[in-house]
Amino acid sequence: MTDTIRRVDLRSDTVTQPTQTMRQAMFEAPVGDDFLGEDPTVNRLQALAAERLGFEAALWVASGVMGNEIAIRVSTQPGDEVLVERRSHIVEHELAGMAQISGVSACTVEGLAGRIRPEDVEAHARPRAYYRSDLTLAVLENTHNLAGGTVYTPEQHRAVVAACRHAGLKVHVDGARIWHASVALGVSPRELLAGVDTASVALSKGLCAPAGSLLLGRAATIDAARRVRKMLGGGMRQVGILAAAGIVALDEMIPRLAEDHAKAQRIGECLRSLPGVDPSPVRTNIVVARLHAATAPAIVTRLSERGVLASAMDHETLRFVTHRDVSASDCAHAANVIEETLSD
Repeated sequence: MTDTIRRVDLRSDTVTQPTQTMRQAMFEAPVGDDFLGEDPTVNRLQALAAERLGFEAALWVASGVMGNEIAIRVSTQPGDEVLVERRSHIVEHELAGMAQISGVSACTVEGLAGRIRPEDVEAHARPRAYYRSDLTLAVLENTHNLAGGTVYTPEQHRAVVAACRHAGLKVHVDGARIWHASVALGVSPRELLAGVDTASVALSKGLCAPAGSLLLGRAATIDAARRVRKMLGGGMRQVGILAAAGIVALDEMIPRLAEDHAKAQRIGECLRSLPGVDPSPVRTNIVVARLHAATAPAIVTRLSERGVLASAMDHETLRFVTHRDVSASDCAHAANVIEETLSD
């Protein structure tokens, strides 16, 4: 008889299963036609999120990508440029959506640990001229995925937003994991979204909802966003079944994110002890490490053979993400497997 390999899935915090409370809420959710604005559970979730995060209105969308791309569409004109960090999600993982959907191009900057700084804004701001694109929008990512879950502090956030305003730019926050930043810093998420035009926040990354994100902004902006959502095929019907899990996520799942951050530290400690590995500081639930003596896809394959699932973000970068459905014991086991694999 062969031994059963212990499986630890650290590919993403999107692999979590809905909690039993979520499943019950989804089963019992009152629903209506959200396309007509008549789903009471969706409306409750949108109002709850807008109130807690300090916006006039919110819109349920199918994914964070949809939220980001809608925000860009309603904040720009074709031919504009959008200021983004070089390795941000909308550059690396959204299939050039801003170009295809909104007809705009990315003006990329090399941020500090994934963060755009006031001096980055000042360096790229310029007077309008008829013969070049207008820089009209900046996108901040908090936490920053590929930089290893790095965060903007409230002070950093206020400073860069002020610089954007001085340059005449609108501001969107890709806050898919804004809850992780809030818990890590011990501050309200409102402080990390203050003064911006739009923000997108995820319900399925770490909070265990099976699907969905929210786009937030002024009421007029969200009215315009609803039209774009329809154009993208996101005008769904009795979506309250999914929104019910989102309400549970906001009410119950945020405080426990600190447990995921602690589990990520265990993985980070292991990586810091290994030669030929350059891990980024662990700030939330994402651990990234650059390899010097091996290729990331090859290591991911070898780890998978030993039961630990990870991601290769590029040729040399590994990523591990902790979440509710891996225990502290699982992470300690994974750390041992990682050490053995990278030491072979």
